[in-house]
Amino acid sequence: MVRSIVVGTLRVGLLLAALAAGSGAADAQGYPMQPPPPLHEEVVPPPPPGPPGRPMAWRPGFWRWAHGEYVWVPGHYVHAPHPRAVWVPEHWEERHHRWVLIPGHWG
Repeated sequence: MVRSIVVGTLRVGLLLAALAAGSGAADAQGYPMQPPPPLHEEVVPPPPPGPPGRPMAWRPGFWRWAHGEYVWVPGHYVHAPHPRAVWVPEHWEERHHRWVLIPGHWG
C-alpha cells in the first residue's frame, strides 16, 4: 500500500511539473497564451498575370501556431473569385486569455 501511494504521488508530481513547464505556451486545445509577434514588413511584388476576369489579390503574411510556437507564413498572390472581391486577412484575437487565429476570407 505504501508503494502505491508513493508511485501515485510521484505520478501526480510529474504531471504537475509537466503542466507547469508548458503553461506559458498553450492550453490543452493548443491555443497560445502569449500574443503573436509583430507582423513582418513585406515588400509586395507586382502581381503576376492572371486569367482574364480573375484578378490577382495579395494575401498578406501572418503568424500561425504550430508545434508550440508561432511560425511565419509569407504573403503571396491568390486568384480572386470575382473582380470586386477583397481579401480580409487572417488576424489574431484574444479570447478568454487565449489567442485565436481568425481565418482570412473573401469579402
